[in-house]
Amino acid sequence: MFANKKHFTTAIIGALIGLSIIALVLSLVKVEDVTLPPTVKYGMVFDAGSSHTSLFVYEWDSDKENDTGVVSQTLSCDVQGQGISSYANDPPKAGDSLRECLNKALKASPAAKQRDVPTYLGETAGMRLLREQNSSAADQVLAEVGKTMQEYPVAFKAARILMGEEEGAYGWITINYLLDSFTKYSPKAHTWVHPEAASILGALDLGGASTQISFMPEGSVTNWSEASKFTLYGYNYSIYTHSYLCYGQNEMLKRLAKELISESSSSTRVAHPCYPKDYSETISLSSFRTSPCTNQSDPRLTLVDRNVTLEGRGNASGCLAAIKKLFNFSACGQRQDCTFDGIYQPPVSGQFIAFSAFYYNFKFLNLTRGQPLAAVRETIEHFCTRNWEDLSSSYPKENPGRLSKYCANTNYILTLLLDAYKFNETSWNNIFFQMKVGSADVGWMLGYMLNLTNMIPAEAPAWVKGHVPSLWAAAVVFIFLTLALGLAALLLLLWV
Repeated sequence: MFANKKHFTTAIIGALIGLSIIALVLSLVKVEDVTLPPTVKYGMVFDAGSSHTSLFVYEWDSDKENDTGVVSQTLSCDVQGQGISSYANDPPKAGDSLRECLNKALKASPAAKQRDVPTYLGETAGMRLLREQNSSAADQVLAEVGKTMQEYPVAFKAARILMGEEEGAYGWITINYLLDSFTKYSPKAHTWVHPEAASILGALDLGGASTQISFMPEGSVTNWSEASKFTLYGYNYSIYTHSYLCYGQNEMLKRLAKELISESSSSTRVAHPCYPKDYSETISLSSFRTSPCTNQSDPRLTLVDRNVTLEGRGNASGCLAAIKKLFNFSACGQRQDCTFDGIYQPPVSGQFIAFSAFYYNFKFLNLTRGQPLAAVRETIEHFCTRNWEDLSSSYPKENPGRLSKYCANTNYILTLLLDAYKFNETSWNNIFFQMKVGSADVGWMLGYMLNLTNMIPAEAPAWVKGHVPSLWAAAVVFIFLTLALGLAALLLLLWV
């Protein structure tokens, strides 16, 4: 009987030791060590530009790569009408304009996940100008947009006005993400890896009210007020980025018209070298007061409410000369690290993607196939010499308002890229004009969403939520089981 009790005691002690070891091992297992099927998350971003608004829907696995979601675009929707800044006199319409695209977006995400879909609206230069001119009107537009968004079953986060440098930097992120410059899937390793020789491209964005340039310069950025820093996929990046308000395409055209009218003093008929010959456009001088870019007083021009007719001359060289007057190049002196108005910029380096209005204007003239600079100049000059009857009959489906302005727009692009940013005959070949990479749109929206995914925690299943493994927890479990083991052994020995 004694032997049986001894064997029984030994068995009990052995079992307790085994359980203690198992408990210790289990207490040290981390949630990250458990392979779980990832769940799909969704996000929505409204791009509220100065001339239009678009909605983009993105999705990514909750199993994030180095704290940044691997995001793909699943839907885009163009909002009908102009940009939300145009509703300054009727703010409720700004919110109502978004409803059609919101309804389409809800159909693109499962109903069970909709209330968890983070939704953002980012306003760019149009709203920056409105805030500068009438801050209360800008606040009312934002409030109405937020009010509309909150009516929908989504996790509405914010409607905010992006700074120009944010817009530029997020566009840079979008381009390099889509081109696999940050991370790339390796079929051999069955995981996402950082490309060893990744080519980081620059971003050139031209909107209606502003333009942005963003790139990684050779060496360091000496003016750190112009630098933006990011951590993406476990790597740090520092880029130069600058935004020029009032140098977007639409604001440039207004400033050009005002300059031409100012030079003609009180005349009611003014020659416009960039407009096609035999084309005319009548504008009201009071329209210049609607934008901070043109409402400054000009001693040559009294902004009384009178009409002026702009008459096209189809003069390519005259157009280019008139556009160059919109820039203050003399403020840079002999400095090479300067664009205009005394703005610092390191020398451009590497390859660039030029999108938005850069792309649309050059696409119209079939200049997006990598033509050399000489061929680009020749094509633009020839287009500018064509009269209005020739153009309107050759492009019957093109909006007359846009058709009449391609000469001015393309000459403006040449001036901005060559005279301001200082691209030359050689570096021109490093600019690629495109609006998509694969099936995704190029712009700031995807970069904005990518950055925001760093703030959205990866999901864990319910049974592991709240489990915080640590050495302290392991120690507590081990001590408890050791005490239990010792007590059980003592009792058994006493019983024997």
